[in-house]
Amino acid sequence: MATPPALDTAQARTRLHELIVLDVRTPGEYAAGHLPGALNIPLDHLEEALPDIRHAARKGELLLVCASGSRSEKACRTLAGHGITAATLSGGAAAWTAAGHDLHRAHRTRREAWPMERQVRLTAGTVVLTGLALGRLRPAFRLTSAGIAGGLVYSALTDTCGMAALLARLPHNRPRQGDLDAARSALRAA
Repeated sequence: MATPPALDTAQARTRLHELIVLDVRTPGEYAAGHLPGALNIPLDHLEEALPDIRHAARKGELLLVCASGSRSEKACRTLAGHGITAATLSGGAAAWTAAGHDLHRAHRTRREAWPMERQVRLTAGTVVLTGLALGRLRPAFRLTSAGIAGGLVYSALTDTCGMAALLARLPHNRPRQGDLDAARSALRAA
C-alpha cells in the first residue's frame, strides 16, 4: 500500500486551525502531551470510531498523530482501506516538540502513564534481566531473554511491536469509555 500523505511540523502548525487532528496513541501518552485541539482515538479503537471519523472527514482534512509517525501511518492505511483519506504528521509528537512547539496536557487526577516506548523498554529490560538471573539456576530460562531479543529484532525489521500491543491493553493505557465517547462526539460535531 502507498505511503500516506504527510505534513511536516511547519505545515501542520500553519494549518492546525483547519485540520481535524486525531491522536492515535494510548490515553496515557495523549494525557502526557498532545497537539492543541487533538482528539484521542487510540489505534486499537480506530475501527469502532470509523463512522464518526468518516463524518468528520467529510467536513475537513484529517491529520493523524502518534509519538514518532509509525502508528499514525498505520492508522492512515487502515482509514484508506475504508475509503477515508488522512495525512500523518512526519516524525509525530516527537518532531513537534523538537521543532519547539508546545504540547497540551490533559488534566488528570491520576499519575500520568509513561510513553509506550518507555513502557516497552522497561518491560523488555525486566524480562531479559529476569531471564538471565533465573538462567543461573536453570539454563532454560535464558531462552526467555533470547525470545525478547528476537522480538526486538523482528520489531525493528517490521516496524511493529507486539509488546506495545500487549501493553496497550493494560488498564492505564486503555481509554475510559467517557473519554472515547467524548472524542467520538466531537468528531460527529466537526
